[in-house]
Amino acid sequence: MNKFRKAALRVSFILCGIFFFANSSYAQKQANYAAPGDYGIGGITVSGTQYLDQDILISLTGLRVGQKISIPGDAISNAIKNLWDQGFFTDVKVYITKTIGSTAFLEIAVKERPRLSRFTLNGIKKGEADDIREKIKLTKGRVVNENMKLTTANTIKNFYKEKGYLNSVITIREKQDTLLSNSVMLDIDINKGAKVKIESINIAGTEIISRKKIKKLMKETHEKVKFDVKGMLDKENIKGAIPDSVSALDIAGNFAPSRAYKYTTDYTNLNIFKGSKFLRKEYENDKDNIIAYYNEKGYRDAYIAHDSVYMHGKNLRIDLVIDEGNQYYFRNITWTGNTKYPSLMLDAILNIKKGEVYNQKLLDERLFMSQNGNDVSSLYMDDGYLFFQITPAEITVENDSIDIEIRIYEGPQATINEIRIYGNTKTKEHVIRRELRTLPGNKFSRSDLIRSQREIVNLGYFDPEQLQVIPIPDPAKGTVDIEYHVVEKPSDQLELSAGWGGRGRGIVGSLGITFTNFSIQNIFKKGTWSPLPSGDGQRLSLRVQTNGKVYQAYNMSFTEPWLGGKKPNSFTLSYYHTRFADLNSNRQIDGQQITNGASIGFGMRLKKPDDWFTLQYGLTYERFDLRDWASSNFILDDGVSNNLSANVTFGRFSARSDVSQIFPTTGSNISISLSITPPYSLFRGGNFLSNSLETITDEEKYKWIEYHKWRFNAEWFLPLTRSKKFPLVLRFSAKFGFLGKYNDKIGYSPYERFEVGGDGISNVQFYGRDIISLRGYEVAEVTPSGAGAPFFNKLTMELRFPFSLNPSATIYGLAFMEGGNTWMDIKDFNPFDMKRAAGLGVRIFLPMFGMLGFDYGIGFDKNAPKGSSAGDYLSNYGKFSIILGFEPE
Repeated sequence: MNKFRKAALRVSFILCGIFFFANSSYAQKQANYAAPGDYGIGGITVSGTQYLDQDILISLTGLRVGQKISIPGDAISNAIKNLWDQGFFTDVKVYITKTIGSTAFLEIAVKERPRLSRFTLNGIKKGEADDIREKIKLTKGRVVNENMKLTTANTIKNFYKEKGYLNSVITIREKQDTLLSNSVMLDIDINKGAKVKIESINIAGTEIISRKKIKKLMKETHEKVKFDVKGMLDKENIKGAIPDSVSALDIAGNFAPSRAYKYTTDYTNLNIFKGSKFLRKEYENDKDNIIAYYNEKGYRDAYIAHDSVYMHGKNLRIDLVIDEGNQYYFRNITWTGNTKYPSLMLDAILNIKKGEVYNQKLLDERLFMSQNGNDVSSLYMDDGYLFFQITPAEITVENDSIDIEIRIYEGPQATINEIRIYGNTKTKEHVIRRELRTLPGNKFSRSDLIRSQREIVNLGYFDPEQLQVIPIPDPAKGTVDIEYHVVEKPSDQLELSAGWGGRGRGIVGSLGITFTNFSIQNIFKKGTWSPLPSGDGQRLSLRVQTNGKVYQAYNMSFTEPWLGGKKPNSFTLSYYHTRFADLNSNRQIDGQQITNGASIGFGMRLKKPDDWFTLQYGLTYERFDLRDWASSNFILDDGVSNNLSANVTFGRFSARSDVSQIFPTTGSNISISLSITPPYSLFRGGNFLSNSLETITDEEKYKWIEYHKWRFNAEWFLPLTRSKKFPLVLRFSAKFGFLGKYNDKIGYSPYERFEVGGDGISNVQFYGRDIISLRGYEVAEVTPSGAGAPFFNKLTMELRFPFSLNPSATIYGLAFMEGGNTWMDIKDFNPFDMKRAAGLGVRIFLPMFGMLGFDYGIGFDKNAPKGSSAGDYLSNYGKFSIILGFEPE
């Protein structure tokens, strides 16, 4: 019996052991963390995931198979923390699924946060809802957590704050989506409330600068529109709302309590065109503007001692207390550390005299950043002193005077080491390098750097907003590397021009394609046609224009801007063919002129007086074939005329812009040109030299036309504001043309005359004639002769204001006044006798299509009946013009 009992006990122990080891995974999963141990990780699994990649989650934990860790220990805690920080889970746990010896197998159990299935915006109009959707950017499948909901609510609130709704209430309700597992829907209830306006801006403490001026300095913070009821709100009316003394304003002792200030409200500040909403960021900027203005007037200690923004009824009031302080003046200005340039020379550039009002802005401008480059820093940096430093220090402040010591560290001159260019995927590198003024081995020059940047922009191949020029100095070697980072943009143009009128009294249309970055040497290379070979900076232009039966023109030209590749000498070839017809009453061709012409041109960039000057030479041949041309009122009816002329143009082009290549803000474009033919009548002898040419027919007289033709064109751009975002620019242009003759008996050439009027498009391009647009007038109202006129002049003044300076769509508006006229003889020429016009217009430049414009001009010197009113002019004498593809002359 004892033997049997002993055997039974042995079996029981064995079975218990088998059961224990068989269930070791359960035992370990409920491990006692009071008894830690060291384990190697044998495997890691993830459970509970629905959207997330398990391998990525394991990598985020920082745990890996084979790693030695303590359980419990920091490795497990850090793993849980790393996953929790992702914001994707509502629960994270780590289990031991089993152990084999000192090896543990882990399971990471997570519970994912719900995902967004859809959301609705309630309480607002569809237009506002669309704008808000763009702002909050909530997408399906996004994790929904408190941070996401808070961010969404704040984004919507900020959206309405920018519109003047300061008290909006946003409520986000979360609902389970029964159609999708672990997904929720969001109902976003929006109550934007009433718009809050600035009722009044109350200013105290001002004695030197008027309150009206201070309010004008606040560019973006305005009172709502008020009428002239000054004095309506006086001390008695606002008593209790606005305290009288500074001591009651909690300004922490910034003023002596005995000094009292009174707020006053000026109700003469009309604000019709700008809103009166309150924006905190703009308000802070406006306060800075106030102090900056005081500093410019010498009040360097001025500051805003107190400001408060508070609700008054349904609107806001703003209280400002300004401590103006005392006015200061420059006294002694001394230089230290300057060895390159003498102090007298630096004094001349600084140009600040003893006794002038202290102006920190003026001092900084003359030392660091004058717009015209006439500052001390530019003087040094244009001579290679890249490591130059300048520090103005106030060394004495005595009564109302300030002594300044300007400390200069000249450092060594820097030499340009390497030029690196990045980002040009289409344009070849040599096209960019040849435009650079910064060359390896040259001394560093800031003006050369700025000019190089401008020349790259002027190529038109790169986005000016993304162009980066990065100098990388090496003080130890005294060198600097310069990196140019460019981003290619579309530059080729498809020209679609249209107008109404011409001799055919129909649609005048043209189609042109200009490849501005063409490469003729890649024509026969495979893989370079996309759609044409490009990258060498050459220009290929093809253009077709038609007015139905009346007019057809074909034009092509090719330009190589760097002939030979070493100097900016341009070479141009062009050919054109036109057919211009007269129609009878049955719209059949009565007569026609056929023109064929070709030209060759050569241009160079000059170095003196400066490299803005250019000189261009050309040779042109044209053949005019007239057939029954009697109905055109032209001098000739039949015959062939030949025009062989040499051309020279001397010009200077410095028009430029810091904001857009299409919108120049400063500089000028001036040129004078001469076209000249041989004096054939002197060579042909016989009757051409006699006192009478009656025996010579017109066909023989003008078989080889002779003339000398002068043109003067000039335009200037003057910035009226300093804003780079919305600059206001005045453009003034003057044009003059004169056609001379060699032989009084032959008279003026019937070709190469001037035609003024129209929009420059509907008056079809008649070869052998210069077309000068004059808005507000038809062609016949200014130049009635069918043959054109030998003399003209035109003056234009435009005020331009940009709406968008985005390179992909440049848009600006303009208001213009202009006048022009033509004369048949020099004795009748009177530059003050002009046909005057004025109007409004808009220009839209799209890189692919060129210029699109709309003008409405009113001609003031039309043949209007006496007593015509302004309304008569607007309804009967105005002219609407459309410009497509190019800006007419």
